[in-house]
Amino acid sequence: MGGRSVAASGEQPGWWSRLWLRLSESPEFRAYVMNGPMIIAICLVSVIPIGYSFWISLQRYNLRQPNRIGFIGLGNYIDVLSNAEFWQSMRVTFVFTFGSVAGEIVTGLLLALLLNEQFKGRGFLRSAMLLPWAIPGVIAGVMWKWIFNPRFGVLNGLLYQLGIISEYRSWVGVDPAMAMGALIFVQVWNALPFNTIVLLAALQAIPKDLYEAATVDRANGWSRFRHITLPWLTQPIMIIMILATTTGLRVFDLIYVLTGGGPGDATRVVTFTAWKKAFDALDFGTANAYAYILTLMTLVIGLVYIRMLYQRGEIEQ
Repeated sequence: MGGRSVAASGEQPGWWSRLWLRLSESPEFRAYVMNGPMIIAICLVSVIPIGYSFWISLQRYNLRQPNRIGFIGLGNYIDVLSNAEFWQSMRVTFVFTFGSVAGEIVTGLLLALLLNEQFKGRGFLRSAMLLPWAIPGVIAGVMWKWIFNPRFGVLNGLLYQLGIISEYRSWVGVDPAMAMGALIFVQVWNALPFNTIVLLAALQAIPKDLYEAATVDRANGWSRFRHITLPWLTQPIMIIMILATTTGLRVFDLIYVLTGGGPGDATRVVTFTAWKKAFDALDFGTANAYAYILTLMTLVIGLVYIRMLYQRGEIEQ
């Protein structure tokens, strides 16, 4: 009969049919099929551009000199590391990062300790605290640029009305130290909600009987904080340090909007210098070398932090 099945005819299925049957029954194969499109998309939008930008960093790639484009190996990296401009921007980057990390930890810890106490309006304050976190970096930069405006900014008007200053002043356009302080302040303000949430969650996880035992032993507030609270917050603080450091090293949007790298080069961090090399000088080879040197430094610092975090071990219950 013409409608006989393979099984009825006694014929064995081909190798392709057997392979497909085996694969279709495999959970691993189904997982690869489901995740395959996303893996391909990640490669297209992330892995391939990263590889291409690294290849560009190994070439003399200045669009103002198209006849000289060519492979030069580590030449761009050698030029960058021997350039005083790079080390100046690196110094500015580390000053900004160190100030931001210190400010984020201190302010986050103080606000978390406050919100961990019982007082009227605590729920509203916890909700309002999240507002800075919802504002993108560019929007935050524009907002604070208006607040710091030397002619009609809110900050000058408020301080003048309170009698703290006798005349309006430029907060980000004249004094390098003041401009850096303003940038650090805005960075700390923008990261404050996340850091506070992390530390507040850690505070609420501390067993209450530890404080009760310390109270029975007549320990004062500072002793309870130093011997109970702070040890329990060590790991969350280390996590905040890792995130704040990596964020500080790669900051760009805030500086671009708020100071433009000025006054002079007082706030010109490595990322901003790389951007200037790429889009002002059109030297994409050097700009990518800047980016990969900063990436390597960020990776090394992150690994050091993570190693310190794991060496401390888990907090014993």
